[in-house]
Amino acid sequence: MTVGSFPHGLRALNHADFRHFFLSQFVAQIGSWMQNVAQAWLVLQLTNSPFRLGLLATLQFSPVLLFSIVSGAVADRLPKRRLLIATQTTLACQGLLLALLVATEHVEYWHVALLGLALGFANVVDQPARQSFLIEMVGRNDVSSAVALNSAGFNLARIIGPAIAGVVIGRLGVAPTFLVNGLGFTGVIVTLLRMKTPDPPPGPPRASIFEEIAEGVRYAAGTPRLRLAIGLVFVVSLCVFNFSVYVPLLAKNVLGLGAEGFGFLMASLGVGAVGGALTVGARASRFPSVRSMLVAAALALGMLSALGFIRRIELAVPLLFLTGYWGIMLMASCNTSIQLQAPDALRGRVMSIYTWVSGGVFPIGAFVVGSISEGWGVSTAFLFNGTLGLAAVAALALWWQWRRG
Repeated sequence: MTVGSFPHGLRALNHADFRHFFLSQFVAQIGSWMQNVAQAWLVLQLTNSPFRLGLLATLQFSPVLLFSIVSGAVADRLPKRRLLIATQTTLACQGLLLALLVATEHVEYWHVALLGLALGFANVVDQPARQSFLIEMVGRNDVSSAVALNSAGFNLARIIGPAIAGVVIGRLGVAPTFLVNGLGFTGVIVTLLRMKTPDPPPGPPRASIFEEIAEGVRYAAGTPRLRLAIGLVFVVSLCVFNFSVYVPLLAKNVLGLGAEGFGFLMASLGVGAVGGALTVGARASRFPSVRSMLVAAALALGMLSALGFIRRIELAVPLLFLTGYWGIMLMASCNTSIQLQAPDALRGRVMSIYTWVSGGVFPIGAFVVGSISEGWGVSTAFLFNGTLGLAAVAALALWWQWRRG
């Protein structure tokens, strides 16, 4: 169902089901970013340990590392809308339980770690189903707009959520942020229940789930452009997108800021990310160019390296803005390229590979950042990951040039 009234860059909003889903997801994501900020701050209050903060992120993203390929095959087998109802309900319960533990003053680090692991298991099913559901709502012609809007909404929530969380934590404590997050998912659940997008008809008889996984991996491995996009996502996710570890340590240990300053730094990162996502959505071409993806990755890593030299908030804010801008330019471009390259029958499995490399490597990166920061400081972690990532992007660029002859 479409209304045909939005401009080119926002054309996915012409589809009523996507429009309602996008708005409800946006509200829920504000709550999720509030919880991300509150959770990091709570761990530092409970333990004052960069290592334990990194360990929490490792636990939260470990299910993505271990099970995302399997969850992609599940998403191709089951109706995605019903699967999303189940995952969103689980996420709501996780936030509400954490709010209850904090409000009753019974919370301990192991509670936060265990609930972070539960969040990871819900997300590992949710992400490939949600990513591949976009094309069912809007069709192939508008999927680049849907991906860009989805990313823009996620990162606009990154601006609003931390800014609200910083004020709320400073004045009321962390418990209300967890409550808001839990309640925010109810709107998504209602939207999914009322959605008019029909479930796709059953496909032909299926092979075993392991054969289906192998089919998706073979397709991705045999398509050079997919291999390049997945490689770039891997590098940037491993090195750049550990902000739930980087930024609180930068705020507290390097810049000497409190909760409100931490929220402001996260918001500046989000402003840049929104700009990057909207830039991708406004492009006339459906397929992002390889050159633009390589440049975006290199610039994101360059900005990350520069953060290693920063000691003043006036310089940290623009650098975080540019890191967010180029990082999301790369991620949204690769997401669009992968979705359009994948056949309908394989999209869930191919997107699960995207999920695996974008979220699954996060536990490794978070552990590295936490460990380096514990021993040598967060500034060293910025420099190490930025330099490592630039070397990897250069290697991918050389491979692409060699392959083209």
